[in-house]
Amino acid sequence: MKTIGLIGGLSWESTAIYYKFMNEYVKKELGGLHSAKIVLHSFDFQEIVNLQKLGHWDTATEKMIEAAQALERAGADSIVICTNTMHLMADAVQEAVSVPLIHIVDAVSASIKKANISKIGLLGTAFTMEKSFYKDRLAKHGIECIVPCEVGRETAHTIIFSELCRGEIREDSKQRYQQLINELAANGAEGVILGCTEIPLLIKQEDSTLPVFDSTTLHAEAAIKAALEELPV
Repeated sequence: MKTIGLIGGLSWESTAIYYKFMNEYVKKELGGLHSAKIVLHSFDFQEIVNLQKLGHWDTATEKMIEAAQALERAGADSIVICTNTMHLMADAVQEAVSVPLIHIVDAVSASIKKANISKIGLLGTAFTMEKSFYKDRLAKHGIECIVPCEVGRETAHTIIFSELCRGEIREDSKQRYQQLINELAANGAEGVILGCTEIPLLIKQEDSTLPVFDSTTLHAEAAIKAALEELPV
């Protein structure tokens, strides 16, 4: 089994989901007392959020590169950035290490294409919805991406940072997200990406009128499958 290097703490609420999912997947596949081989670099999320708010993306990139390099030195065979937003610097991180980076958009795109969907709605932080890195990567896979209106984007972003990253799950916030999903559907979306790793804490498939693509579990699954792919069947 290969060792997975997780860049986590972005926030820890979703990093815990990655850790739990990967270990449960290995337990199911290999049985016994098997568990995933993982090394973790966990950030103090407030420090990263401060950089995001100030637009200091170069400094944030340096920190992400340092984390990835530390994981590689610790024996990681692959790198997983446990958040959608910080894939903004995924290319820079990949260039700085010699092991593969498992890209979250590639994992999500594979599932979307399998469902024969070509136009997808995206919910996430304002950074993920408004910057081009996510949409551009989807486009390379032949997938058109749409996002909510400005007010909707602000709503989605605020709920993520003021509630979900703090582990707070509120019914009224679920209803607001459901309204955003319905608006995306009205604009032609055939499915919706839960493009922030905390959103699956709030929205499940049964809460959505559209097919849901949970970026957290799809990413974790892609990473653990890659770690296990050379094991004998």
